[in-house]
Amino acid sequence: MSSRPCLGLSLSMPKPILLSVDDDSDVLRAIERDLRSQYGAAYRVIGSDSPESALGLLKQLKVRNDSVALLLADQRMPRMDGVEFLQQAMEIFPAAKRALLTAYADTDAAISAINHASINYFFLKPWDPPTEHLYPQLDDLLDDWQASFRPTFEGIRLLGTRWSPRSYELRDFLARNHVPYQWIDVEASANDPETKRLMDALGPEAANLPVVLFPDGTKLLEGIPADVAQKVGLRTRAQTTFYDLAIVGGGPAGLAAAVYGASEGLHTVMIEREAPGGQAGMSSRIENYLGFPTGLSGADLARRAVAQAQRFGVEILSQEAVAARAEGPYRIIKLVDGNEISCHALMIATGVQWRRLAAPGIDRLQGAGIYYGGGSTEALSCKGEIVYVVGGANSAGQAAMNFARYAERVVILVRGESLSSTMSQYLIDQIKETPNIQLWTHAAVAEVHGETHLEEISVLCTDTDKIERVPGSAMFIFIGALPRTDWLAGLVERDERGFLLTGPDVIRDGQRPKGWALDRDPFLLETNVPGIFAVGDVRHGSIKRVASGVGEGSVAVQFIHQYLSKV
Repeated sequence: MSSRPCLGLSLSMPKPILLSVDDDSDVLRAIERDLRSQYGAAYRVIGSDSPESALGLLKQLKVRNDSVALLLADQRMPRMDGVEFLQQAMEIFPAAKRALLTAYADTDAAISAINHASINYFFLKPWDPPTEHLYPQLDDLLDDWQASFRPTFEGIRLLGTRWSPRSYELRDFLARNHVPYQWIDVEASANDPETKRLMDALGPEAANLPVVLFPDGTKLLEGIPADVAQKVGLRTRAQTTFYDLAIVGGGPAGLAAAVYGASEGLHTVMIEREAPGGQAGMSSRIENYLGFPTGLSGADLARRAVAQAQRFGVEILSQEAVAARAEGPYRIIKLVDGNEISCHALMIATGVQWRRLAAPGIDRLQGAGIYYGGGSTEALSCKGEIVYVVGGANSAGQAAMNFARYAERVVILVRGESLSSTMSQYLIDQIKETPNIQLWTHAAVAEVHGETHLEEISVLCTDTDKIERVPGSAMFIFIGALPRTDWLAGLVERDERGFLLTGPDVIRDGQRPKGWALDRDPFLLETNVPGIFAVGDVRHGSIKRVASGVGEGSVAVQFIHQYLSKV
């Protein structure tokens, strides 16, 4: 099966199922009673009074990813006898042991079924006492089943195709929010019998990819991250309407502010529209972060920070802020769902988004071979392929090193003549020592090609003005970043590129910002609106490093305390 579990999962394993089918309600109750008496501690016992209903139930169990250990069916049932039911059920759960309940007169049919229809055993009715005529034989069948049983994945399963942008969006969302899931590429595993059985069990719904299957049996067809967030329990509604400190953005700066603010007694909420960790959370490896001599992944850093914030009582919302305003001492945030949150102090830590690459074909193939950012969910899919990384900053270098573990070749495209002015030396040294990474300087993407997914890239050599068309299945873009601050327009002052101005930058010709009513200058990380602070990459003049963002987020809390002491 072409699938892989992503992240770990620690849930109690559901019991395998023993399914009995009999149209005689008295016999059905009796067999269920005896099965529960002997096997109820280790198995779930389920009964059905018709083979048609039982087949429908088995399809539901297949979608739920449950395990069926035993199918026990009465031979004489109207419309479908036991042998026919077991043969059809075997197509859904081929590993389940199959047994018939028969009257003495049906023993010839039962023996024939064992010889020709892959039935494992038959039991005569009545089977009293079960200690002699039922349990010993079932013990053998179930021991045999357990010997080859491999527990199924118990978390969320995502069915889709590699080149589907919506499938990629969901995979990226689940991975970045540390939600355990299993990815099933229905095209790559089309010949896998288990995938085929699952698709058959879904029936017509299998056409509505991507499909998200949850452990409780519910499913989302063509789902979007917001739907999944609600289903998996990510909080989308605030517990109260007022907080001491509201933080918009869950990158390193926002997480640091949340930890320091909550640990010092501030009632704190953090609002993050994608996933805690921000762009840093997508980094495959951060090796120059203080205190981690062997480095750590961005996902690991985000996971640790989230756990720390939650330990101090930070409320984390999977939401998007769309507007903000000031009313007296209150700072009010409007969310995308129309709800509002008010606070005394507001911190903007929304970071930046990758700048779009302007080349024909890029927008059309985004999510289908063209990706912005780290693409950690795609690394394994690139095994044996040629991968292109566009950009020369640390994030590009970290991604190239990660992809080099799987891809046949990784090509870094940069416009300049080297990496020395944009990338840390330790990364440059690692790239030089990695034989399947190539650096193409004076190179730019002129166009990308492919019908349903990326197939080729036209690369412009800027010093010769020649274009070379090369094969490639994946391209990851890291060409600088811009803030997403339009939602603050008219309230918070920004520079020409949208970065938020703070501290000395909002004082012009010795004059405090227009409308500033306090008898002090804005604090170092405070905007032109008292009580609204900006930290991390979204701030004008910030140093684009993880440690810098963490530092700003923690330092800003001290200014917030000073501000709140006068509110």
